[in-house]
Amino acid sequence: MRPTAASPCITTNHIAASRDFYRTYFAARLSFDCGWYINLEFGEGPSLQFMEPRDGQALCNTEGLTYNFCVADVDGEYARITAAGLVAVLPIEDHPWGDRGFAVKDPNGILLYIYSNREPAPEFKPFVVTGAA
Repeated sequence: MRPTAASPCITTNHIAASRDFYRTYFAARLSFDCGWYINLEFGEGPSLQFMEPRDGQALCNTEGLTYNFCVADVDGEYARITAAGLVAVLPIEDHPWGDRGFAVKDPNGILLYIYSNREPAPEFKPFVVTGAA
């Protein structure tokens, strides 16, 4: 696998405090904010996400950490990883917030979310933040 980007996603009940902390003290740029999930960017590449636990949402890792890997060909990676014998804990599927992805767990219980970006569904487009500092 050759990720084009990799970033941690922390599950927390402190979305607003996390957003304000990183924006105030580390000049993070908010690029997505739907209330329960935010993406903060730092310069030319590093990013950090925070996700609030959601009832019934399979993608949410209540153990605390999800590590996101953006790849060019998520379907190819899914085929390669499952052919090698690793079982996906979240099946490959399109998500309305703007990606297609799946997840596996490492031996430590860390959720590894592997995805490719897609156009967000109309209901998620208002949460994409552009031009904000």
